[in-house]
Amino acid sequence: MKLPTIIQGGMGVAISNWTLAKAVASEGHLGVVSGTGVAQMLISRLMDGDEGGHMRRALAHFPFQEPIQRILDKYYIAEPKTPKIPYIRPPMWKINPAKSLDEITVIANFVEVFLAKEGHEN
Repeated sequence: MKLPTIIQGGMGVAISNWTLAKAVASEGHLGVVSGTGVAQMLISRLMDGDEGGHMRRALAHFPFQEPIQRILDKYYIAEPKTPKIPYIRPPMWKINPAKSLDEITVIANFVEVFLAKEGHEN
């Protein structure tokens, strides 16, 4: 096994995201996504209309579709208004987090990794 020359990552959400990780991995190196704050990024992308349909494409591959439908019903805006409405924030983390926070956090991380891995074998 050849070790990667480049290991990309560690820059935080919206920088170490799926597009950068995918570009690096597609060249045979190691692309890393950040999971910090990724639930808010998923919400923002859905509320902005999911340009390109990437979020919804990844969500369609999640093995449990009930929480996906709840997320889409709550956050997806097919045609965002101008000026934009404020983004909805996920619940705050606490000792006993809301089930909806657990769900969207797991699912948002799934989306980032799915999209980063899509279309190449690295």
